[in-house]
Amino acid sequence: MAIIVYVVSDSVGETAELLVKAVATQFNGGEMEIRHYSYVQDIEDLKQIIAQSKISDAIIAYTIVVPLLKQFLDEKAKEEGILAIDLMSPLMQAFRSKFNSEPKSEPGLMRKLDENYFRRVEAIEFAVKYDDGQDVRGIRFADIVLIGVSRTSKTPLSMYLANKRFKVANVPLVPEIAPPEELFAIPKNKCVGLVITPNKLNEIRIERLKNLGLTAQANYANLGRILEELDYAERIMKRIGCPVINVSNKAVEETADVILAMFKKRGA
Repeated sequence: MAIIVYVVSDSVGETAELLVKAVATQFNGGEMEIRHYSYVQDIEDLKQIIAQSKISDAIIAYTIVVPLLKQFLDEKAKEEGILAIDLMSPLMQAFRSKFNSEPKSEPGLMRKLDENYFRRVEAIEFAVKYDDGQDVRGIRFADIVLIGVSRTSKTPLSMYLANKRFKVANVPLVPEIAPPEELFAIPKNKCVGLVITPNKLNEIRIERLKNLGLTAQANYANLGRILEELDYAERIMKRIGCPVINVSNKAVEETADVILAMFKKRGA
């Protein structure tokens, strides 16, 4: 005859169910019936579970972190002669001693952590896919679109913001290439223009050419060419009407903070 186990949680209860199944495989071929009760939020829910457990002579295995609910379940189960096992208590006590602090006692934190992790991974994959104008279709789906001439920190900024769970596309502005029409179809406050002083950009590009083993006299680092590119980029940014940030003396983190402050201010 299969035993009955009530898996009870103030969150999803996946942890409790997996542990119960793992233990059950060590007994009676793992034969049992699991009755699952997720998102238990009040004492009335627990009263019903306890009553049903008594009738079916079941074990209660639970992961409840809200102190009031845990205390009620422990006391009532003991009164009714029901075996109720707190699956988290031993490890919780060990962590309490190790960290010398009290737990948050908030249900669902692990799921929130998982969701944040997967959103971050998704945002990073998005930033890689839509980096440097590789696929302009990403512009419509991005949370933030960065535009600017080459070497204005568009890629590192995209990756930094992706780690903050923002989907970021970036598009280089080059005089010989018309900007994608998608830039003018999105809300202008989703787009951020990045500018830099000509001399600073000249220094950065010369250093870049050296790292590539190329001559510093290449057109890429020519000051006249740089002025042409910056003028073109400024005209595009004015046409879009987007906010513009001068990154000349800013670290990536500083520029990102400015962008995040913009989005926070408008409730994005």
